[in-house]
Amino acid sequence: MKIVSLLGSPRTAGNSSTIANHVLKIAGELGAETRSFELNRLSYRGCQACYACKTKLDKCVLKDDLSEVLAAVSEADAVVLASPVYYGDITSQLKGFIDRTFSYLVPDFSTNPQPSRLSPKKLVFVLTQGQPDETVFADIFPRFEGFLKWMGFGETTLIRACGIGPGSTDVVPGHILRQAEETARRLLA
Repeated sequence: MKIVSLLGSPRTAGNSSTIANHVLKIAGELGAETRSFELNRLSYRGCQACYACKTKLDKCVLKDDLSEVLAAVSEADAVVLASPVYYGDITSQLKGFIDRTFSYLVPDFSTNPQPSRLSPKKLVFVLTQGQPDETVFADIFPRFEGFLKWMGFGETTLIRACGIGPGSTDVVPGHILRQAEETARRLLA
């Protein structure tokens, strides 16, 4: 099994990255081939709405650091998307990637019963937030889940850690790390 992780945090050792890396560590120990990308270290642009992926190519026409990431996700069996909550949403780094996944959709995606060019994939969505109230920002994952399912991410798991923000790095609660471990085991089951 191939698992690709996209770390949306600008903090290399931030909480969302720590959780995603734990999923990959356990999955790797169980025999998965894992790969991780720190989106903040890459140079890329968001979708340009050029529609070349719908008219001329079956992939994004832009040639930048995200080209390798889009190809790796396409080849993966499972994907881990990780982000802290910044200003009420995922980071711009992860949102830029998600916008570029428009290239995964076939030209007639709005009417096609198989709108995605991707083979079905498992998805783990990791969200961390400093706000301890779980009702706050609870809308983030549901907003993205619909688009991600449209693209072929069928089986989805949310790992959400509330009340941990900058300054609490490296103190991800044990129950969250156990959830990450259980998620890794389910991915490979």
